Amino acid sequence: MSLIERVVTIVTRAGSLMVQQMETGFSVSKKGQIDLVTDVDRTVEEFLISELKQVLPEAAVHAEEAGRLGDGSGDAVWYIDPLDGTTNFAHGFPYFCISVALAQRGEPVLGVVYNPVSQELFQAEKGRGAQRNGIPIRVSQVDELQDSLLVTGFPYDVKTAADDNLERFARLTKASQGVRRTGSAALDLCNVACGRFEGYWERGINAWDVAAGVLIVTESGGMVTDYEGRPWTPQSRCVVATNGRVHRQLLDMLQG
Repeated sequence: MSLIERVVTIVTRAGSLMVQQMETGFSVSKKGQIDLVTDVDRTVEEFLISELKQVLPEAAVHAEEAGRLGDGSGDAVWYIDPLDGTTNFAHGFPYFCISVALAQRGEPVLGVVYNPVSQELFQAEKGRGAQRNGIPIRVSQVDELQDSLLVTGFPYDVKTAADDNLERFARLTKASQGVRRTGSAALDLCNVACGRFEGYWERGINAWDVAAGVLIVTESGGMVTDYEGRPWTPQSRCVVATNGRVHRQLLDMLQG
């Protein structure tokens, strides 16, 4: 069994665990005013860390709840978001996922994103393309921002920060066919990768939120940068992902 096949198996098993706990009940607490965490986040993360460490013992782990574990000898790091879209999950809105990426020397080389409710599974390996449920995917061929459907997210400090994304949201709503706000960065990236959206932007994100999705977008023919047009890295705190054709137009609107 290949490395990505082993990771897919682990992630789908974690998805079954997540659905089971969703049906039997879970507790919710707050990390911030609108930043929720559930016991499902922690249970699924512990399962993923345990299983992935067996697959690649030398790799470090950078996970949303546990933080960074290990020194990552060999420059390998697992980026794990056990439940991307926790607020959706806590309210019973079925748009959330598990996101797992493996990076080598700061560059994602393997990514898996799984929505256990819809059972959509996105995966990519560097240089080998991206797939949705085993079928190759490509970004859309739309050339103009005005013909694009976009998606974004808002930072957890939206109520207090000057850079709250609301002005950009309004500006791009008028400049495109619409802007959606769905609540899962990883799934937003995957939906760019398979052509449902032409572009996505967000600030205040972490590597565990987007590392898998970044690879899935680039392997489907898209482009990913920060707001200044620089290549995305695990240290980036903002992200812009598009089909490539509207990337410069979206960057110009974000910077304007």
